[in-house]
Amino acid sequence: MSVLINILIVLFTIVSMECLSWFIHKYLFHGPLWFMHKSHHQKSKSFFEWNDLFALLFAALSLYLMYIDRNGFGYPFFIGLGISLYGMVYFVVHDWFVHRRFKTFKSNNAYLQAVRKAHKIHHKNRSREKGKAFGLLFVRKNLIKSD
Repeated sequence: MSVLINILIVLFTIVSMECLSWFIHKYLFHGPLWFMHKSHHQKSKSFFEWNDLFALLFAALSLYLMYIDRNGFGYPFFIGLGISLYGMVYFVVHDWFVHRRFKTFKSNNAYLQAVRKAHKIHHKNRSREKGKAFGLLFVRKNLIKSD
């Protein structure tokens, strides 16, 4: 039973991270933390952006949670694991697929194309205000093309 509970904690954390990421992106990144996040909305010749520091903060939090519970394997460990897994998914989908930081990942999958389209809607506006589509993994149904 505890294995099932741990799996549910990880899955709940991943879903919660997407919701939390939407909130943080809309109200903090496009609010008081815009001074760092704006690097993500500007063309850059550099591989790294100031915005990448947010990923390091979440990575540090997940590693901390897993470290403090490394012997007990209780809920802090599995919350940290969920944050880490969300971070990996975010990296692959956002940085690798959507922004093509690495040019090796292409897909014609309808869902992934909808994610890319929603993100392009978000980046259409390069300023702090009037943004749309702040999430990553949850996309509106009307953006998903059915064949």
